[in-house]
Amino acid sequence: MRLLFAGTPEVALPSLRALLASSHHVVAVLTRPDARAGRGRRLEPSCVADLAREAGIETLTPPRPSDPAFLARLTELAVDCCPVVAYGGLIPVQALSMPAHGWVNLHFSLLPAWRGAAPVQHAVLAGDEITGASTFLLEEGLDTGPVYGMVTETIGPDDTSGALLARLSLSGAGLLKATMDGIEQGRLSAEPQPADGVSHAPKLTPADARVDWTTPAMRVDRLVRACTPAPGAWTTFRTQRLKLGPVRPDAHVCSLPCGTVESAPQGVWVGTASTPVRLGEVQQAGHRMMPAQAWARGVRLEPGETLV
Repeated sequence: MRLLFAGTPEVALPSLRALLASSHHVVAVLTRPDARAGRGRRLEPSCVADLAREAGIETLTPPRPSDPAFLARLTELAVDCCPVVAYGGLIPVQALSMPAHGWVNLHFSLLPAWRGAAPVQHAVLAGDEITGASTFLLEEGLDTGPVYGMVTETIGPDDTSGALLARLSLSGAGLLKATMDGIEQGRLSAEPQPADGVSHAPKLTPADARVDWTTPAMRVDRLVRACTPAPGAWTTFRTQRLKLGPVRPDAHVCSLPCGTVESAPQGVWVGTASTPVRLGEVQQAGHRMMPAQAWARGVRLEPGETLV
């Protein structure tokens, strides 16, 4: 089939590579416009744009996919299907029906669970043991379209959303390629999503990522892992923001008041509503991530000090 691939961040790269290596013909790529990044705030192309240009593929970067020039070019390309992975823009209704087989989205959850922008983060935050990826036909509703196929993935007790998403991007790439094959061969049809089991996964903001030390250790652990690497879990110490890497609940340590920090040669612990958690790495403003013990030595942690 002739394909227009739509995607923007690094998580979309395995899918684009899989389709480029397949029997399908990726004739163009749709991705978000160059964005400012890095300390110099220079305009940088998306990861998908870089790969497409390396492969010599036409790269389309309209400010929005409803742009008349893009819609005209989509008509000219006469593609059979548009696979989508984390594009980051709303596909207009008039574009959805242009390809013969529509727009097929790879979504990183087992639909209808976790519809929305942050399915992997919410799966980790909720303590789900199993998640996965789904391919479905885009329609006007938010991730409501009929599903072509799924793959599952176990969520480990130490998984961050970044680690889990990296695995799902690989297994999902195989699913997306298989979905394109099945559509081309006429042996695959999309089935409506169940009415039961719907949950939503809105984007997590920096405000959502602030740790509440009055919650149980399990909740703190899940929040930090869900927000790693983005938006980044944090707390405050001496009124300054302190970024947190993954923590570990530790039932073998004597209880501490919520938010109280205790440092010892073996580690640094913080009290929660249940058992304390052991800090892994932390980052002060203007510094790199460092082991919590090195941080505690550097700030000369005093007995009874707290994180809030």
